[in-house]
Amino acid sequence: MFNEGYYASSGEALTRPDLSGEAIRLGRLLVELLPETEAVGLLALMLLHESRRTTRTTPEGELVTLEEQDRAQWNQAQIAEGANLMIQALVSDGLGAYTLQAAIVAIHATAPDFASTNWMRIVELYDLLLQVAPSPVVEVNRATAVAMRDGPAAGLALIDEILARGDLTNYHFAYAAQADLYRRLGQVAAARAAYERAMSLTQQEPERRFFERQMASLANKEA
Repeated sequence: MFNEGYYASSGEALTRPDLSGEAIRLGRLLVELLPETEAVGLLALMLLHESRRTTRTTPEGELVTLEEQDRAQWNQAQIAEGANLMIQALVSDGLGAYTLQAAIVAIHATAPDFASTNWMRIVELYDLLLQVAPSPVVEVNRATAVAMRDGPAAGLALIDEILARGDLTNYHFAYAAQADLYRRLGQVAAARAAYERAMSLTQQEPERRFFERQMASLANKEA
């Protein structure tokens, strides 16, 4: 998921590194003052996300998918710390949403390559997350993991069901996920329509350019 941004304080815009660094500093302070399970899980989640921050975009600001990111550039010290904190939280009482999200991200962060990702375990963790913090967004994320475990048709059926319920009709990532699965199934027209819907809903220019590149790749399939 693309959740980039910046934080403005006292009239000064903080860059993403400033924002994430300050968030992690506050997370460490919170764990020190209140070492509860979810505080530890939240710090683990922030560290694991931060470990690959520099690889999420190109120097020109173009989005890079998880599959295409250069894992050699991921911060291994942050991954190790985040994974250890995640394990600490998992074995504590009161398993919560932050800890489960950290466990999911840790699987991605510790896989040697995209093909080695343990999608079966990720789906299991999403099943637990849906029990702890049910939401249509979590369902979409689970559906994409199911697609990687069982094939694109299985994931697409789940996303179609979510959208058919009327949930997330204004959530562009649901349509982007749908479009990607249509693309993988070779259903070019349906993929293009879903990408166009995603583009119409996003307000972020890097996301728009990403969707445009995906649509251009569809044209190559038709040629």
